[in-house]
Amino acid sequence: MDTLDFIIENGDIVFEDGVKKAALGIKDGVICDIGDIHSSARNRIDASGKTIFPGMIDVHVHFNEPGNEEWEGFKTGSAMLAAGGITTFFDMPLNGSPSTITANAVVEKAQLGKQKSLIDFGLWGGLVPGNECELEDMAKEGVIGFKAFLSPSGNDEFEACDDDTLLRGMDAIAQLHKVLALHAESGPLTTFLQHKKMRNGLTSIDDYAASRPIEAEAEAVARALYFAKQTGCSLHFVHISSSEAVNLIQNAKKQGVDVTLETCPHYLIYSHEDFRRLGSVAKCAPPLRKQRDKEKLIKHLLKNEIDLISSDHSPCPWEYKEQDNMFKVWGGISGGQFSLLSAIELAKNYQIPLESVVKWTASHPAKRFGLYPKKGAIQIGSDADLAIVAMNTPFFVSKENLFAKHPYSLYENHTFPCTIDTTMQKGNIIYQNGEISYHTKGNCLKPAVNQMFYANKSC
Repeated sequence: MDTLDFIIENGDIVFEDGVKKAALGIKDGVICDIGDIHSSARNRIDASGKTIFPGMIDVHVHFNEPGNEEWEGFKTGSAMLAAGGITTFFDMPLNGSPSTITANAVVEKAQLGKQKSLIDFGLWGGLVPGNECELEDMAKEGVIGFKAFLSPSGNDEFEACDDDTLLRGMDAIAQLHKVLALHAESGPLTTFLQHKKMRNGLTSIDDYAASRPIEAEAEAVARALYFAKQTGCSLHFVHISSSEAVNLIQNAKKQGVDVTLETCPHYLIYSHEDFRRLGSVAKCAPPLRKQRDKEKLIKHLLKNEIDLISSDHSPCPWEYKEQDNMFKVWGGISGGQFSLLSAIELAKNYQIPLESVVKWTASHPAKRFGLYPKKGAIQIGSDADLAIVAMNTPFFVSKENLFAKHPYSLYENHTFPCTIDTTMQKGNIIYQNGEISYHTKGNCLKPAVNQMFYANKSC
């Protein structure tokens, strides 16, 4: 065999069906050998005492190019993700200017990403009132799928969908064999409750949380599922925060609806009580739930009823968090660096096999969005996208080791039980020992046609 580019030896590799000690051979960015490797190599990594995961695929991040790079851009955002063992991301269509709601906007954003991103990426297109005629052209440009809001998005360029738009959009997306991702909170209910609070001068953390109750999430999820049954549209629910919503989605799966759901680490690690303690840094939508609701959500994760974990990294300059009126504070968590570490922490705390972490963070995202097995797996022929983790080396989060553009995070002062030692993208080291290499360029991924996916059948 030709000389390999890398051999990673003596590590414990987490496959989809278990953990095994083996060596990995890498050539031309691809895994070419697994096992007892006797070939020569230009470079060797001794992974003794470390565990090797497929690089995480984060299907839900908000970077802000074009137009708002001062919030977070492809360069800083991709470096931040790489420091967290993430090797592929999907950028949401909301926060750029223009928003990604036309084919031209998809092309413009893809060009920026290819120039600046250190890791591979995909782009979501948007579904908003009046752009249904753009969906086909965006699909031709290779979007991962489409994203819509069922409550106000906070961006005038990206309006929430009314029921007519949602039905027409679902019908078109079904014909395109794409997935519709939904921010599912009832717009009428959350708007009514917010206005009622504000009229009475009630703007605290508790008031904000009360304006976005679990019932608002459940109503929007139920309505979208009914529409999906009528249109045949494949759905993916983002940042699900409640047991009630998970139960609705699981029942729909049993009835044959092609639907998946994600939750985020902040809903699994933090609660409303933490929101009250930490303040605006913990504001998001849906809001962090009470401790008992968090525990119910974790039980669904343990029962394999949550398909994916994603970060919903949604940063802003700190001044947008400095408000006394919680309704005016920017609602987003800056935390993309810590999704894989959070998933491993949950596995350790609840004694879950590490292959579950692989499913939540790598194989299920890759399968759902047409990237498997090139992405999301450690197999011969897969891209050498890897996260090498020091499982017994704690990682204390401080401003000094935050890689996001703005060095603050909900996770600051949290200690994870493990540390990302090395991240590789297609056989190139892009993060090691706390340092980023800025010499790589990511590709814009165009997935295969969506295939019906039931995560509960593959767990």
